[in-house]
Amino acid sequence: MKVSQIAQLIGARVDGNADAEISGIAKIEEAKTGDITFLANPKYEKYVATTKASAVIVSEDFRTDRTDLVLLRARDPYVAFVFALKKMMPPPEQLPVGVHPSAHISPKAKVGKDVRIGAFASVLDNAKIGDRATVSHGAVIGEEAEVGEDALIYPNVTVYQGCKIGKRVTIHSGTVIGSDGFGFAQKRDGTYEKIPQFGIVLIEDDVEIGSNCSVDRATLGETKICSGVKIDNLVQIAHNVVIGDNTVIAAQTGISGSTKIGKNCIIAGQVGFVGHLEIADNTTVGAQSGVSKSIKEPGKIYWGTPAKEMRESKRIEGALRMLPKIIEEFTALQQKVEKLTKKE
Repeated sequence: MKVSQIAQLIGARVDGNADAEISGIAKIEEAKTGDITFLANPKYEKYVATTKASAVIVSEDFRTDRTDLVLLRARDPYVAFVFALKKMMPPPEQLPVGVHPSAHISPKAKVGKDVRIGAFASVLDNAKIGDRATVSHGAVIGEEAEVGEDALIYPNVTVYQGCKIGKRVTIHSGTVIGSDGFGFAQKRDGTYEKIPQFGIVLIEDDVEIGSNCSVDRATLGETKICSGVKIDNLVQIAHNVVIGDNTVIAAQTGISGSTKIGKNCIIAGQVGFVGHLEIADNTTVGAQSGVSKSIKEPGKIYWGTPAKEMRESKRIEGALRMLPKIIEEFTALQQKVEKLTKKE
């Protein structure tokens, strides 16, 4: 593929030989002649001087002394690279169109056109599978559950009864949608009575959920994952949680029951939320934070345990690091005072 063709696909401006042939795509430090790569993070600028790539996707104002490199100047180099990656290296089809002979499809299920259902998959009574959806090997779609058009359900995913999966949703292996919420009432004798979980999970369109996640059904009503949400591996989402549009959540985060997270939030890895919180739109929460109170003002960055605004957390962290020296100085001062007191 010529550089000019790639530039047209990603909306970039060519600086250099537009007719150069591109045969591969690679990271900037590993690229070879014929490859295209990208530069989005300033930490990788050092590789521009040594990369063997034939073309590099860069920002519109990037400058380099190298004249042999073809530059594709894009408004957002990382997004442009993603588009190039999708066009040049499309993912392989998971399954051929059709139903594997070993799959179990209930006669009461409704299966759309051009679906792909893998070996030992199960689609149970009154379930609905949308057109062009994929239900891969060993996946289970429970009674009255729904999977939308063009959805991709990877092997060994379980969608419990009544849960609804939207269009173009991707769910990776081992994830469970609609397991019971963690609800138990303690009795006088110290034992626990299970609270029935009658709600569902609703996952809207264009959501992606990583592997080995759990999204619990609501006690009543819905646990809701709104449109465009992206969830990493090993995330726990409890009953009646709501995740707003286009929020991203990194691995090992846990969100307790009835917490509502706003739109366009960024939740880093290993963050914990207590229950019944409200998190404002456009909030960023740093890694390993513990969020114990609602965040009502949008657009702020929080970090730490308990989570505080980033500036305050950094001041506290700086003070904590100084503690050993302060204690040492205080001890020395205390000893001097004791010596002076004894002399008196």
